[in-house]
Amino acid sequence: MSITSRLGLARAPLFLMDGSAYVFRSFYAGQGMTRSDGMPTNVLHMVLRLLLRLLREESPRYFAFILDGRGRHFRHTLYPEYKAHRQATPEALSAQIPPLLEAVRALGLAGMVAEGGEADDYIASLSERFSKDMAVCILGADKDLRQCLSPAVRIWDPAGKEDKLLTLEDFRAAEGFGPELWPDYQALVGDASDNIPGVPGIGPKGANSLLREFKGLGDIFRRLAAVPPKLRAKLEGMEERAALSRSLTLLRRDLCAGSSLEALAVSPPQEDKLLPVLQKYELRSLEREFLSMRRLGIFTAVTTAATPAADPAPSTSAESAASEQGQGSLLQWSSPPPRSDFPALRGPEDLAGARRLVFLPASALGGESGAQAQGARLLLGNGERAFACAPMPPWLPSCLAEADGLELFAPSFKELGELEPSLRSLPTERCFDLGLAAWLLSPEEYDYSFPRLLRRWTPELEAKPWAVPSAGLALALGEALEAGLRARGLYETLRRLEMPLIPVLLDMQEAGLGIDARSFHNFLDESQTELESLTAKIYAAAGREFNIRSVPQLGEVIASLTELPKARKTAGGHISTAQDALEKLRSRHPIIPLVLEYRKLEKLRSTYLAPLPRLADAAGRLHTSFNQTATATGRLSSSGPNLQNIPVRGPMGARLRACFIAAPGKLLVSADYSQIELRVLAHLSQDPTLLDAFRRGEDIHNRTAGLLFDLPPEQVGPEQRRSAKTINFGLIYGMGAQKLAQDLGVGLKEAKAFMERYFARLNGLEAYFAAVEKTAGEKGYVSTMAGRLRFCPDIRSANAQLRSQARRQAINTCIQGSAADIIKTAMLAAAADQELRSLEAGLVLQIHDELLLECPAENARQAGERLAAVMSTAFPGGAPLSVPLTVDCGSGRTWAEAH
Repeated sequence: MSITSRLGLARAPLFLMDGSAYVFRSFYAGQGMTRSDGMPTNVLHMVLRLLLRLLREESPRYFAFILDGRGRHFRHTLYPEYKAHRQATPEALSAQIPPLLEAVRALGLAGMVAEGGEADDYIASLSERFSKDMAVCILGADKDLRQCLSPAVRIWDPAGKEDKLLTLEDFRAAEGFGPELWPDYQALVGDASDNIPGVPGIGPKGANSLLREFKGLGDIFRRLAAVPPKLRAKLEGMEERAALSRSLTLLRRDLCAGSSLEALAVSPPQEDKLLPVLQKYELRSLEREFLSMRRLGIFTAVTTAATPAADPAPSTSAESAASEQGQGSLLQWSSPPPRSDFPALRGPEDLAGARRLVFLPASALGGESGAQAQGARLLLGNGERAFACAPMPPWLPSCLAEADGLELFAPSFKELGELEPSLRSLPTERCFDLGLAAWLLSPEEYDYSFPRLLRRWTPELEAKPWAVPSAGLALALGEALEAGLRARGLYETLRRLEMPLIPVLLDMQEAGLGIDARSFHNFLDESQTELESLTAKIYAAAGREFNIRSVPQLGEVIASLTELPKARKTAGGHISTAQDALEKLRSRHPIIPLVLEYRKLEKLRSTYLAPLPRLADAAGRLHTSFNQTATATGRLSSSGPNLQNIPVRGPMGARLRACFIAAPGKLLVSADYSQIELRVLAHLSQDPTLLDAFRRGEDIHNRTAGLLFDLPPEQVGPEQRRSAKTINFGLIYGMGAQKLAQDLGVGLKEAKAFMERYFARLNGLEAYFAAVEKTAGEKGYVSTMAGRLRFCPDIRSANAQLRSQARRQAINTCIQGSAADIIKTAMLAAAADQELRSLEAGLVLQIHDELLLECPAENARQAGERLAAVMSTAFPGGAPLSVPLTVDCGSGRTWAEAH
């Protein structure tokens, strides 16, 4: 739905785009996009694709694309240190700005450079001037722009992960004051990214409380005596500093005086200027997209505000050649058969001359007639012939395996492998999984369904009159994704790691894991009895009965008993009863630990004990589905049911795992990496202390505790080891001093001292973390040991919180992502190992750093030893780690006994 429709407007608004924001985001999110000579084209590609999408979906009548001006301006005059700590704009980015502006203007859009200010100042000035007569939609995400909100002005981020739309009503509801006070808010909290000082000690919470009560900075300092004492102490003597900060954040409204609305009108594209730019920078997919939009009459619709043409106009041969440039025979469609007439696939002769095939389940055909109406699956050969084949002909897998150079594309081989088991025999080097490829290129989207892939990757091809649009697009999509993988060095990751894992996961899904129904039943009965007892105790502690599962009711009870009327509240205005909030209140009243115990047991009952037995098959086995594309770090997940969240520690975890059993005559064998992520950290950081401890086989937490507390290892006590363990696992993922203090039960000052001592004595870690952050800032991404990428577009964000989060994600990806590479490499090695096969030992489950085998009881010991040996030499890329990979192994009738 267009933004015009979403806002209920009678006509399209004036669009004012913060071009610089999208330029920088594109530069750091699209690393790896280059011309054949190596020149980066990521900004050109991503920004122009967004503009084409906006032209296609929004039909704008007035549009301005605005970039920051170069050099110093009035804010530097006010405060010479303004943005002084910022790095120079990368040359690879600067080089793309002139052709970008040229292409923007050739598209018929007003391209402006903010002289004497910044893009935000131009946007504020234009929205102030024109919002009196028409609606304005600001395209951007910079928080400074919130000053511009009004009944007629909205802010929309069409390229963000969540498609955020901010209105005046949204702002008031969230902040409790109007946007006219937003400069005062920013003046109080400051902005580290712009080097705006703010008032030391006042954060978002304090600033928000002040501006809900006072009418801006002037009112605050006039009535300073009325300010709460803690905030007053921080504000005293800070009036000039706050006023300066407000001047720096306040957007100007007096620029662009010579810009009329007519100057912002969208005009027809100038093809003679646009196409040479697209061709010069080898932006072939954008060229095809533009020509397709022109044939559809999109640009006529844009300039007249009319409905886009329904039928594509016939294209000239020159246009066809240009739109198919670089696609080889893949997109050379001729005389397509009627969409409702798909002949049956008769034999290998029907595939003669085919280079690439696509196999789609009926569910992927959308509303297409013919094969979809028959519940068939569809096979397409070279894009010119379409065949219905349901079920798959028995000769097809062997034909695909034997035909030289023939590839099979599919949206998801986990899905197709379940529908057509015969596909599992195909060599994975002949298969190309579109979803996996898209995930490797963009691992944080979380939706790699076929319709989403088409919208995300091939919008320029949607209108082409193929015989079967979905199948034709799948072929084109496969080629586009393959090119992207090769450009980013990810092609081998797909071929050597992710694709070969598919048949392994399918075999594990089919094997399943046995359960003991009687054990589940007994545990469920005991849990229900204990829940009833806890309920009675909670009612007694509360002095009345209430719905324990109701957040509002539980919050009211806790607030009344603990005398916390100002306790943390949820977005709905209720007292927070989140786990972390209750943990902080544990000692305030006897009801808190009872509620926490109730919740833990109720989750166990409702998540595992009650539903899992109902999901078992006739043989008493659970069959989970493994997902390769659900996490950005590369870890596998499982669903239907999720067996990767089965509790591990404590008596409840052990009791639940005892409910999972091996088949009669067999045993379960569990092999678990010991401290895999810390070993990966030691290898990546080359920290001498970690390397030495792991090479000596020492207890790493004991060794760390000795360093932190200045004790020989033999004198380290349990509490000191626990503290070291918390720090080891917490700090590598960006745990802050406040969270560390909470977890250790110490003061903030002591937690900070722990952190300083930790990094001082393991100084290789601090250097490594700094190197990761630097790499992420320069390249816009980080990589794992297997070459998997994760992009970090917020690593240079103006928002300090986003910047910090991006740093944590970058470090987490390098460590946890590399650990995921190792366990996947181990799974491939275990599945292919001839000794394990001869022992009839097969994988049945992977859960984080653990692999679970099932084998005949007499082979369990030997299978465990072999699995441990295989896992200890599972090195992504083949190069050994700098520290040994230690594997703990056990076996037993139940999972609890084996682990």
